[in-house]
Amino acid sequence: MSSPAPLVDQFARRITYLRLSVTDRCDLRCSYCMPEQMTFLPRKDVLSLEELYEMALGFIARGITKIRLTGGEPLVRRDMMELVRALGRKIGDTNGNGHLEELTITTNGTRLSEFADGLAEAGIKRVNVSLDTLDRETFTALSRRDSLPQVLNGLQAAKEAGLKVKLNVVALKGINEAEIPEIISWAHGQGFDATLIEVMPLGDVEEDRFDHYLPLVAVRESLEQRWTLTPSDHRSGGPARYFDVVGSTGQKTGGRIGLITPLTNNFCDGCNRIRVTATGQLYACLGGNEQVDLRAAMRSEDTEAALSDALDLAMRIKPERHNFIIDKPGGAPAVSRHMSMTGG
Repeated sequence: MSSPAPLVDQFARRITYLRLSVTDRCDLRCSYCMPEQMTFLPRKDVLSLEELYEMALGFIARGITKIRLTGGEPLVRRDMMELVRALGRKIGDTNGNGHLEELTITTNGTRLSEFADGLAEAGIKRVNVSLDTLDRETFTALSRRDSLPQVLNGLQAAKEAGLKVKLNVVALKGINEAEIPEIISWAHGQGFDATLIEVMPLGDVEEDRFDHYLPLVAVRESLEQRWTLTPSDHRSGGPARYFDVVGSTGQKTGGRIGLITPLTNNFCDGCNRIRVTATGQLYACLGGNEQVDLRAAMRSEDTEAALSDALDLAMRIKPERHNFIIDKPGGAPAVSRHMSMTGG
């Protein structure tokens, strides 16, 4: 019996990476991500654990080799670890169609101390932790929650559990701009990598993103006054371009930084990703409205055929590139949905 066809879009890009959201809920309220009074989805609209798992198997059969579990904040979902353990058993399993090479997670770290050991035992090797500042006052103002101690405890727990950690740092003009070198130095001292990200215009928030948009071209120039950044051939499967950090002695510091530049250096030509929300809506592009309803497929009489047809449609509608732009005050977001709804 032949294997199902791999996922290849109309621009001949092979899709191998699924970012699967398990919830839109989050225990932080980061000002660039969502409003303070965020309206979350009714729980009845969210896919069940079984549906998420069966859907993931369908993706693996079509050539997805890497799955990143996202949210919102994935660790606030009560049954999250059951899904992690079930998918972890598929890593390296070649008995069925396709195989999963890696399972990862993106988290804000507030509950990581509770789950780090379990994640490692389930087969997760590395985690991405969103952390934009090491200053408690700045963290509280930015996230609207005084949770930095919990995040730092979570990072320590992840380290002790043997998880590889990468910090995701959104570069924000006037907020953490001056602190970025310190964050990188601290991360490298802990044995963590750090990736800097340009703020993305997703969903309405109280603040004007233009006020805090910091192009990473400028950040890189600033960092190169301190260190030498040598292009690295390291790849993590996502859009980051990596650099080894070389100190004043000419030696590598042992650390690496990544740059994710959706606005100043478009990376769409190599896109290998699709995203699925917790309600089963597949978004072919983070910055577009092209979507396919996988929940309907999962609840149809012939789930396997319906899911396969839906994935074929997704490949036909995936756009060549996103349309992110932040070029003037008061600009509307590229899309109305928030990142927490789409899945990070």
